Amino acid sequence: MREQADVTGQTEPSILRATLRLHDIAEDEPYLSRYQVGLAQEYDDHRQELLRRGRALPGARETLSMLFSDQHVVQSVLSGNLRAVSMIKLETFDLDRYLDVEVGAYGDDESDRPRLVAIAQKRAETKYGAPFGRENTIIIGDSTHDIATGKTGGASTLGVATGSDGIDALRAAGADAVVPDLTDAAEIHKLLRSLIN
Repeated sequence: MREQADVTGQTEPSILRATLRLHDIAEDEPYLSRYQVGLAQEYDDHRQELLRRGRALPGARETLSMLFSDQHVVQSVLSGNLRAVSMIKLETFDLDRYLDVEVGAYGDDESDRPRLVAIAQKRAETKYGAPFGRENTIIIGDSTHDIATGKTGGASTLGVATGSDGIDALRAAGADAVVPDLTDAAEIHKLLRSLIN
């Protein structure tokens, strides 16, 4: 590669298209299809390296477990990553068991991140027979891009200041609530309940 596309807040297909444009390569379906297969295969082949170099954030498992035990909560994934890549990451750190990944939305569903919110809401409505909208959908994210995705897409937002964007940046982006990290599962549960009542 001569140049690297900006990946911040982008879906995987958007990153590929931008990379192709930077290198004067025509954007066509064969590239995207091969990329989707190849990227997922690379992640799958390097699960051990991912486990060695990465980690689940402190409190993530406990928070997911607490929310999973609440029968009024449906937890899923909204990610710019491809579905297969998202699953490999979650499985590697044993977090997938707490999530209904069927009702999530991923980079291979739509290249515009805010539109993923409606896709996930529709999938949840279909599966659970209940409406999902701004009043009962919450996007939890650690970047101002995540907050913008939720706000634009039709959800409330909880900012978690464990990424490169701190508490003040997440608040300035319009997060409905912000926590410093995931270590207080009970407080996060309480905050989330307050956002939908």
